[in-house]
Amino acid sequence: MLYLIFNLAILPFSNGQSKKDLQVQLGKAMSEQEVLKTEIRSLTEQLNNWKAQLFNMKSENEELKAQISQLNAGQMINWTFYRGSNLDGISRNKNLPQNWSETENVVWKTPVHGSGSSSPVIFGDQVWITTADSSGRYLYAMCISFKTSRIIYDIKVFEPDSVTPIHRLNSHATPTPAIEEDFVYVHFGSMGTACLETDSGKVVWKREDLKCDHVQGPASSPIIYKNLLILHYEGVDIQYLIALNKRTGETIWKSIRPQELYVDQPPIARKAYITPIIINVEGRDLLISNGSEVCIAYDPMTGEEIWRMRYISDSTISMPMYSNGLVIFATGLLDPIRLLAIKPTGKGDITDTNIVWETKTNVPQINSPFVKDGLIYMIHERGTLSCLDAESGKNIYTGKLKGEFYASPICGDHKIYLLSRKGLIYVTREGREFLVLAENKLDGEIMATPAVSGSSLLIRTNKALYRIENRE
Repeated sequence: MLYLIFNLAILPFSNGQSKKDLQVQLGKAMSEQEVLKTEIRSLTEQLNNWKAQLFNMKSENEELKAQISQLNAGQMINWTFYRGSNLDGISRNKNLPQNWSETENVVWKTPVHGSGSSSPVIFGDQVWITTADSSGRYLYAMCISFKTSRIIYDIKVFEPDSVTPIHRLNSHATPTPAIEEDFVYVHFGSMGTACLETDSGKVVWKREDLKCDHVQGPASSPIIYKNLLILHYEGVDIQYLIALNKRTGETIWKSIRPQELYVDQPPIARKAYITPIIINVEGRDLLISNGSEVCIAYDPMTGEEIWRMRYISDSTISMPMYSNGLVIFATGLLDPIRLLAIKPTGKGDITDTNIVWETKTNVPQINSPFVKDGLIYMIHERGTLSCLDAESGKNIYTGKLKGEFYASPICGDHKIYLLSRKGLIYVTREGREFLVLAENKLDGEIMATPAVSGSSLLIRTNKALYRIENRE
């Protein structure tokens, strides 16, 4: 182009060409040059995009290789419900951490705005929690990268017209989400339930019409069963379970808990905050709900009541367990609280026939025990750790820990993780002897139950979410 301009300046006009003709040619050449520059920029941008895609593909392949390696080693990546994918607080993963601090074995620490006691759920590289602003007026779903701690989404899902009052130990974002491939379900009790796409953060559906008077805030977490999202509502005004089509949010069934068991109780004694579980008995799936006044087994596909076990109690929070043919559950706010083991067979009222054993010693009200290999482990809110024989209910050991314990314990790699409110976390040895392996401290308070993915623990405090892993 410079050569052409130079020639225009020094050469005489020839071949009948005028200065105007040459100017037209120059303009045309310059236009073609701009087109070429634009094409070059476009090709360069496309090449950079391809390089970025290739880099991402390599990163994803490395992540997939790591996940496959962990799966081959028996390491589960996903933790899909409150207390794990099996709703039992047990991880089969290995090489879980025993010792950590704010400066040791912390892969990352990500601040979390607002307040909430929901536990993390994990699917692939996504970690989801819920949170709320201090007033409870704005309710959020947060998604954090498991690998990098990058905040992928921070979505305001609900802005309710009125705010539910909460107990001093509760939050407006206590129910734990449920997650599966492509979708996550966030639940805030009477303030709303929603399904979100995990690859876009887009809200698929919402329900804000499902109500009860929690009095002290929501706490029951959703569970997924086949094509259903199952929710437990038990307030001072109405008590029911409901199953929604998980893809559309439409009601499939609704089962009102037996009102004849509630009418003689004062309204404050009718509430509960439990998360139900699914068990299989003699080839049949049962939905177990140990709410206020009565534990009921339902057909999870229809909501039909199969059997009931009556008791007098309220404010039931602790989740039920299932071990070697026994359903084991705690009653609610009654002094003392009872831990019952029952045979989950039969139909109708099984109160007088199916109790195998019960105990009233050091049974927690708020956090949920777990049972593994025939042993029940439970931590009383005031710090007494008990190990019971699940078949007989007999005490095997009792140990004393310092602090108040509201988060539920979990177990993995033969370790039991017990999280006190003030951030002191005990690691004890699974088995028939009381043995403290470590005491670890994190900043802030802990009310949320931890999660496990691969060889990592995810622990939520009132300030941040931590990924903790052996860094050796």
